[in-house]
Amino acid sequence: MALMEKLKPSHWGPAAGHRFFPGLMPSLPANEPGQGLSPVLGRIGSLEVRLATSKKEIKKAQRLRYHVFYEEMSAIPNAASLLARRDKDEYDAICDHLLVLDHDAPRKPFRQAKPKVVGTYRLLRQEVADRHFGFYTAGEFDIQPLIDANPGMRFLELGRSCVLKPYRNKRTVELLWHGIWTYVLHHRIDVMLGCASLEGTDPNHLALPLSFLHHYALAPREWRARAVGERYVAMDRLPKDAVDQKAALHALPPLVKGYLRLGATFGEGAVIDRQFGTTDVLVVLPVSAINPRYIEHFGPGAHRHAA
Repeated sequence: MALMEKLKPSHWGPAAGHRFFPGLMPSLPANEPGQGLSPVLGRIGSLEVRLATSKKEIKKAQRLRYHVFYEEMSAIPNAASLLARRDKDEYDAICDHLLVLDHDAPRKPFRQAKPKVVGTYRLLRQEVADRHFGFYTAGEFDIQPLIDANPGMRFLELGRSCVLKPYRNKRTVELLWHGIWTYVLHHRIDVMLGCASLEGTDPNHLALPLSFLHHYALAPREWRARAVGERYVAMDRLPKDAVDQKAALHALPPLVKGYLRLGATFGEGAVIDRQFGTTDVLVVLPVSAINPRYIEHFGPGAHRHAA
């Protein structure tokens, strides 16, 4: 089950993170993770959401991503990831990494009990992206005009999201989003964006969900970005009157449905990602567009999540 992931994909597959560089062992970002934000962002029962503060914690997130993307799903690892058994790229070194840890996870025989990383999200702020190699999403969608048209707004890219299978439930999803929302408030983020994914690389087999997003959830002109160049794949595979909305919603990954509930809209055109075996769509979510009831649920008043 994918949350609101690559933002990525379904079944908690890749979230939006650049996947084009094999990378070496990442160093921590030059800035403190979260820049003054307390690493621990919330807790529900034995589950804690926090920002990674060490290379060791980032490695644990990469191992979880490898397990979900390459062993559970159909992604094809490059040589570096295959050798290390970790999903990694150059973006890991400049992003903040949101983790969900289970403090009651069963310990291995003859090992000291340690919290287990069971969920992760990768967060890339615009000012950090601008100092390095830009947003991952720019490799698939032409987002620069969107950014240029909103010079006073702060953008945040969500990516590389995944959750261990036994933890794919409402509680974990809520905790992740509480962590993201706390991060958004702290950094005064105005717009979240990233790639969400549908499993499969044949857009004709995905005609129903893609057509639904095109006809019923296309971003308004001022927030719309188009898939880049030759990677563009038309989403309006079916005419609007041929789209069974109920069936289309059922066919969408939980991630995408979650974004829709929050108030997100989608870019123009999709992109085939053959390495990850997915068809990617662009999610754009201005903070001002978020459904007020979710603001109340995940916002400052959600003290039940407090650590």
